[in-house]
Amino acid sequence: MPARAAELWPTVIVIDTEYMVSQVLPIAEELHTAIPSCSMLLLCDPAKRGMLPPRRWAGGLNFVLKDASDAVLADSIRRLAAGERVVSPMLQAASLNTDRGLSTRELEVLGLAAEGESVREIAGRLYLSGGTVRNYLSAVITKTGARNRLDAIRIARKGGWLH
Repeated sequence: MPARAAELWPTVIVIDTEYMVSQVLPIAEELHTAIPSCSMLLLCDPAKRGMLPPRRWAGGLNFVLKDASDAVLADSIRRLAAGERVVSPMLQAASLNTDRGLSTRELEVLGLAAEGESVREIAGRLYLSGGTVRNYLSAVITKTGARNRLDAIRIARKGGWLH
């Protein structure tokens, strides 16, 4: 695959796989070596084991949710082609383990709130009740020492947990 890709010299490669990220990394590294200017976009399903982005890997691999809309996917590809880095906030939040003791689910909910989604939208997307989403947000506010949801998002961004 890397040899064929090197012949085509693409700007962006989209990888949609059922393999765990750790299994994709060697191929991505080969591609990155063969075509250093090429960005790679891995479509991830955070519900599956091993599908979250690694905390530290700078080999040109980017991450978007597998069920992302066509518009999000197209925008991500355009941004990658322009030289930006793309990591879905939901995946980024889920992959972090903070020293404040926030759970993966709390970070996931906070990441969606940071994207501007309402409690109702977050609940629908994560298959939770609105009350459960509010409980997660309350827990995040308490654990971060924030005054409200916006303050918790600011603290999380300042701490590098969300971008």
